[in-house]
Amino acid sequence: MIVGVLKEPLAETRVSLLPEAVATLTKKGVSVLVETDAGTRSAATNEAYENAGAVINGRQAILQQSDVLLSIHPPGDSGALASNKILIGVYQVLYNASLLEQWARQGLTVFSLEMLPRTTRAQSMDVLSSQANISGYKAVLLAANLYPRYFPMFMTAAGSIIPAKVLILGAGVAGLQAIATARRLGAVVEVFDTRPAVKEEVQSLGAKFIEVEGAADASAAGGYAVEQTEDYKQRQQQRIKESLAKADVVITTAQIPGKKAPVLITEEMLQGMRNGSVIIDIAASTGGNTPFTKNNETV
Repeated sequence: MIVGVLKEPLAETRVSLLPEAVATLTKKGVSVLVETDAGTRSAATNEAYENAGAVINGRQAILQQSDVLLSIHPPGDSGALASNKILIGVYQVLYNASLLEQWARQGLTVFSLEMLPRTTRAQSMDVLSSQANISGYKAVLLAANLYPRYFPMFMTAAGSIIPAKVLILGAGVAGLQAIATARRLGAVVEVFDTRPAVKEEVQSLGAKFIEVEGAADASAAGGYAVEQTEDYKQRQQQRIKESLAKADVVITTAQIPGKKAPVLITEEMLQGMRNGSVIIDIAASTGGNTPFTKNNETV
C-alpha cells in the first residue's frame, strides 16, 4: 500500500501526517509519499520525513501513485483522481454536498473524519474534539494578544487595573477549553449555551453561566447547537446584548451540523460593544456567528 500526504492550502498551517506517524506506518510495511514542503508550516521538514522513511515527491506523482491520499482540506485537484483512490481527511462533507456528489460519481472511497461518532470506542480517532480543544485554547491567546489592555487584575503603585471580562458563546469542547484558558489568564468569564446540562461544567471552571429559559434540547447534538424557536432567539439575543455591552473579549463557537452557523451577534449588538473589544469567531469556517465574520481574516 502507498499512502500519500498532500500539502495543504496556504491559509492552513497543519499537516495531515507528522514524521512520527510516518515512522509507524513504514515499520508496518506501508510506503509513504510526502509532497514537497507539506509539513514546513508545522515545523516538519522534508528531511524529517525522509529520516522517518518517507519519500518526498511532487504533487502529481503522489496523486497518481498513491492508493490512499491524506489531507486536512479537500484536495483542489481531486477531480482528476482515478476511481480506485481512497481519500482520508476532515472534509466537512455536510457543508460540501456538491463535492461529495462529485466524488461519488468518480467512484472514490472517502473517509471524512469529522463524521466519526463521539463514542468511547471511536475516542482515539475523534478529530473534532482534539481540534476543538486546540481552537478554544488558541482563540483566547489570540484575543489576549489583540486586546489592548490586560486579562488579569494588576495592582500597582499607581492603582489597580480590573481584570478583562470575557464572554464565551457556546460551551462545547472549544468553549470549555476557552473558559479554562481565559480563567488561567486571570479574566472574569461569562458563558452562554442553549444546553442547561452544561451549567455545572461551566461553573466548575470558575465561570458564570448565563441562563435563557425555553431552549430546545441540544444535549444529544454532540456539542453542536440546534435550531431554536423565534421566541427563544429574541430572548437569547436580548440577554447576549446585555452581556456584550460589558464584555472586553468575546469568543463565539456555535455551529449547526450541515447548516450555516447561527448569527448570535447582530450589527446592532456590535455597535453597543466597548471600544477596543475583541471578537474571535471559531465558527468562521461555516459562516460565523456575526454578520461581519470572514474566514481566515481579521476584520
